[in-house]
Amino acid sequence: MRPFAYLRAHDPAEAVRAASGPGGPPTSAPSQFLAGGTTLIDLMKLDVMRPSQVVDINDLSDELGEIHADAAGLRLGALARMADAAVHPAVLRDYPVIAQSLELAASPQIRNMATLGGNVLQRTRCNYFRFTDFAECNKRVPGSGCAALHGVNRKLAVLGVSDRCIANYPGDFANVLAALGAEVGIAGPSGARRMAFEALHRLPGDSPDVETTLRPGELITGFFVPAGPWTRRSLYLKVRDRQSYEFALAAAAVALDLEGGVVRQARVGLGGVAAKPWRSREAEAVLTGRRLDEPAAAEAARAAFAQAVSHGENAYKIELGRRTLHRALLQAARMEV
Repeated sequence: MRPFAYLRAHDPAEAVRAASGPGGPPTSAPSQFLAGGTTLIDLMKLDVMRPSQVVDINDLSDELGEIHADAAGLRLGALARMADAAVHPAVLRDYPVIAQSLELAASPQIRNMATLGGNVLQRTRCNYFRFTDFAECNKRVPGSGCAALHGVNRKLAVLGVSDRCIANYPGDFANVLAALGAEVGIAGPSGARRMAFEALHRLPGDSPDVETTLRPGELITGFFVPAGPWTRRSLYLKVRDRQSYEFALAAAAVALDLEGGVVRQARVGLGGVAAKPWRSREAEAVLTGRRLDEPAAAEAARAAFAQAVSHGENAYKIELGRRTLHRALLQAARMEV
């Protein structure tokens, strides 16, 4: 790990001031915020991330750690711990897909430490990114190439990829936020702003090293999930190599508003298969207004992966993703709410 300056912020304004500085890709950003540290510290030890300054924001937890639900929706502070959000009564009762995504995301020890804000910003598990012995990684070293295109890519993305990068987004919770139409609150040098959560992450395109639309010095302060008749009939299905702590090969976040077995509205998110947290409006469009039966679920699953692109070892993910979504839709339809 390389030397860095350490600063402990006592309010959001101080944190933003400390972290503000010249822009640049995440690997060379001059400052990084430290909350749970379950991703940042790993990547600093691997010499993948090299911040010159780490701004500790844990003292902001009283202000940014709130979990509150009302008729309008669910508010989640960025510094709320994953473990606390997963067992919150309102989340369990009204937003089970969120509770399940958090419970399945990591070990109990990590969930006790990791924050919601840090969780959505976790970075890919692609080995070519995480290990600096591999020279070709456009996400880590812009312009160097992508070794994964013709290398070991069994776990990498088939949706939203480009010829510069096929790394997958590894998280679970963020896929649910995208599916449910959540908003993210942000504090920065220019003041506070809110935007659709879907707009937070960027596709790799020609610049895989630029992963989010956050500006230099900006800090995520929280999330708002609007209430809807679909949130109670919701679930998160995660398929992985092993049942204990492991990242998804394919996952589906499904939330349904049904009347007499007919889909009035659907929300569909996909995980483990895409370059960023993924909402499948194609699947939602197929389902809306139809009786949710085997043929409808199968057609929605095919629509969700119609634009998928595979590279050798990860070709199986297209069929696995379809089957995962198909299964999740039928399970959600059978839920008692």
